[in-house]
Amino acid sequence: MKETTIPAKAETNVPDTREESRSLTPAVDIFETGDGLVVVADVPGVETGTVDVGVEKNVLTIKAKPVPGRTEDLVLQEYRLLPYFRQFQLSDMVDQEHIRAEMKYGVLTIHLPKVAEKQPRKIAVSVA
Repeated sequence: MKETTIPAKAETNVPDTREESRSLTPAVDIFETGDGLVVVADVPGVETGTVDVGVEKNVLTIKAKPVPGRTEDLVLQEYRLLPYFRQFQLSDMVDQEHIRAEMKYGVLTIHLPKVAEKQPRKIAVSVA
């Protein structure tokens, strides 16, 4: 068997972005109501100002950054909060203009209303 030697340090111009790309996938529950869907995401350690919920090209994106806790007297840290990231493909049945979100106690609730069904209408016929 041929032995391969790996150099101690590879010289590259590519920055190490591994730390920035790490994120947690928040656990979610999705409920269907009479007028739409409700997405409930657990994002502990996150404050309202650090949550970004958006829709682009029928994709709902949740991004959130936890607020660091007290660190001045930290002796040992075994657990670290990472940013949260999750995406969902939306159907055409979701009224994207009226999506709303709210945060309370580390729980993000997103309301996805259904598109109002087109009501049948009567067309008046005029005399020409």
